[in-house]
Amino acid sequence: MQRGSDRLSVHRDDEMKHELQGLLRSGHPTRSEEWHDPEPGADDDPQVWGGGLAPEAASLETVRLELARTLHRGDFPAPTKSVVSALRRHHAPDALIEAVAELPPKKTWQGAQDLAEALVGERG
Repeated sequence: MQRGSDRLSVHRDDEMKHELQGLLRSGHPTRSEEWHDPEPGADDDPQVWGGGLAPEAASLETVRLELARTLHRGDFPAPTKSVVSALRRHHAPDALIEAVAELPPKKTWQGAQDLAEALVGERG
């Protein structure tokens, strides 16, 4: 059977599935050696809207980071409705889309910084 551009053989695929089976069933690492486990996130890693951070607790830097990850320069300047459409098109987290949708609909946003300040200012 031709496997296309896959780099691994059928046997190696089956072997890897078997290795992951315990992790997938249990929901926690099953290896006895700690160095086999994936490294957890660092304490200073930025938290994003889609992760464990509630949108109400996000700082200006965190909101701006998430907007910059999702939106492009070509998405600005734009009114709120267009920004919401761009966020949906770029698969932004639902919490971020909902927060932007609550902003004034006729306001035109010049960039991610402008939008982030409005989002943080709305909560504060």
